[in-house]
Amino acid sequence: MLVFWRYGYEATSLNDLTSAMGITPPSLYTAFGDKERLFLEAVDYYLEKKPCFFASIAAEALTAKEAIRSYLEVIAVSQSDPKQPPGCMVVTSATNCTAASSHVQEVLADYRMQMENGIKERLDRGISEGDLAADTDTAALASFLVTVIHGMSTQARDNASREKLLAIGAQAMRAWPDPL
Repeated sequence: MLVFWRYGYEATSLNDLTSAMGITPPSLYTAFGDKERLFLEAVDYYLEKKPCFFASIAAEALTAKEAIRSYLEVIAVSQSDPKQPPGCMVVTSATNCTAASSHVQEVLADYRMQMENGIKERLDRGISEGDLAADTDTAALASFLVTVIHGMSTQARDNASREKLLAIGAQAMRAWPDPL
């Protein structure tokens, strides 16, 4: 997971993977079939282990605004953690791939869309609970927030500090449509 996360899907070589795992290429193929399957399993593991799942934050927060603020803060902290590669594996690991890797790109795009849909659902709930203006375009707001999140990942890959990522999240919250 860490090798794919750090270097991306296509830039990660079989040698990189086998060296990191301490196995031979035949063992890798026996265990995982091919590089794509290993990558997709690494992404699943990443999604299972990373502490920044929106669903748990959304369930704990009292309001949609608190959920989004908390999520942006968790992302800033997680993506700047010096104990791991910077940024988000799902955002950065397969952005520049050849047509041969289109399936990998589609899978990651689907994961990113699931995140956006989850944010939109929480925003919709915020309207029904009265903590967002009734005329809020929740699809556009969710897309905006995901764009900020993806940008934070890019900033993290460019060695942005935790403080800078937190400031980006705080700035994004200034666009919040408070109820009328």
